[in-house]
Amino acid sequence: MARSGIQIGKVSEQTGLSVDAIRFYEKQRLLEHPPRTEGGFRLFNTQDIQRIQFIRRAQRLGFSLPEIRELLVIERVEGETCSHVRELLQAKVAEVHSKVEELRLLEGQLTRKLRKCERKLNASDDSHDGRCPVLDEIARAGSDEN
Repeated sequence: MARSGIQIGKVSEQTGLSVDAIRFYEKQRLLEHPPRTEGGFRLFNTQDIQRIQFIRRAQRLGFSLPEIRELLVIERVEGETCSHVRELLQAKVAEVHSKVEELRLLEGQLTRKLRKCERKLNASDDSHDGRCPVLDEIARAGSDEN
């Protein structure tokens, strides 16, 4: 008895995801275990492909796999799902704001270090003599605050 469906290689081509990634999603229970052929090949259907695309889009929005699992559960529930999704989105926006602030601080630190390098090179007339003050600073304890 032949079963119908799309084999994992074709799903990979259609979704742009590697075969290993699709198997990983299955292991992480983001996808239902698809039926298999007598030879053991997975057979996916259109809903599986749509779910894989949903997972990829959610990942692009910065959601982790546990968060995506939660979104998939919410998607199946009837009723007040939008308020729950709003809470997840608010948390994600707060996380992004925090990361942006961390990146701004890092940018400031790197810019100050770059200025030290430039001052050293200008003072030594673009020579490579002597130690780099930034390397010395990084090697010293407590340089994380600078």
